Amino acid sequence: MQNNKLFVFLAAAIGLLIVPLFVQQLGNGPVRILDLALLYVMLALGLNIVVGYAGLLDLGYVAFYAVGSYMFALLASPHLSENFESILAMFPGGLHSPLWVIIPLGAGLAGLFGVLLGAPTLKLRGDYLAIVTLGFGEIIRVFLNNLEHPVNITNGPRGIGQIDAIHFFGIDLGKPLEVFGFTLPSVTLYYYLFLALVVFTVIICYRLENSRIGRAWMAIREDEIAAKAMGINTRNLKLLAFGMGATFGGVAGSMFASFQGFVSPESFSLQESVMIVAMVVLGGIGHIPGVILGALLLSALPEVLRYVAGPLQEMTGGRLDAAILRQLLVALAMIGIMLSRPRGLWPAREHGKGAPQPVSK
Repeated sequence: MQNNKLFVFLAAAIGLLIVPLFVQQLGNGPVRILDLALLYVMLALGLNIVVGYAGLLDLGYVAFYAVGSYMFALLASPHLSENFESILAMFPGGLHSPLWVIIPLGAGLAGLFGVLLGAPTLKLRGDYLAIVTLGFGEIIRVFLNNLEHPVNITNGPRGIGQIDAIHFFGIDLGKPLEVFGFTLPSVTLYYYLFLALVVFTVIICYRLENSRIGRAWMAIREDEIAAKAMGINTRNLKLLAFGMGATFGGVAGSMFASFQGFVSPESFSLQESVMIVAMVVLGGIGHIPGVILGALLLSALPEVLRYVAGPLQEMTGGRLDAAILRQLLVALAMIGIMLSRPRGLWPAREHGKGAPQPVSK
């Protein structure tokens, strides 16, 4: 059994390492889809800590994604130097902070915002908690859209551009790299970085799930009153869930800003939050492999359906918009999956059920 698991693990690792090398033969577009899918996996795993482990419905998770993105954009672009004379005097060439400073700051700031969101919502559950978190996500987006006057911090709806690519160990991920005679384009280099971050995130989530903290979160999810009666500090553990989940969102946001080279409030709409929640629910709440499957499926499905929506639009004589048709097909696919698999595509095993009774003859 152990040999089989080891073989599957090695085969999966080799496949993940070589898949971009084959996909890039089709162009940078398919590899870019893989990159964004890995970012969504990170976001879904972070949200799974809040929704899957602690049972706290968060519809404003995209706010932490936005905080990490804008933190990276402000500290790795000439925007602040162009708008503040004091910063221009200190950094004439623009503010280009190193990677080792920006990512911890983005993760820490997102985690702080997670705690700030969790503090006033400790006594809320269910629909009421969902409404508050939804409002928090929209407040962050509105702030980003309007922090242009009287002091230009976010550049409003125009967004922030000229964001630095990631540099580490002398490698610039924004430029192609020659390795043993093979040219690896920028999107492929980012793929390997995102893959390493996803593996690191999965390891942390597995360790959390099997730790005392993870079991305490699950006790709160099943019955908060009983958990409190057993001596679990539900207040601190809820805040920890919000903070840790937000931290993953902040790191993913930092990676997104560097990868895109541009951020704007339109990238962090309510639809993104709903899509991330759908990834967790569709894959299987609280089950890491299921969450990964749901994130990969929902992030890649709209792009795959581009090839289906186009011919369908031609069949109707152009009366149907391809983008709307693609969203309709995604929604129908999700409804079909949830009707056939109500606990998700790959749900966690059910615990606590007794063995089935033998059928008497």
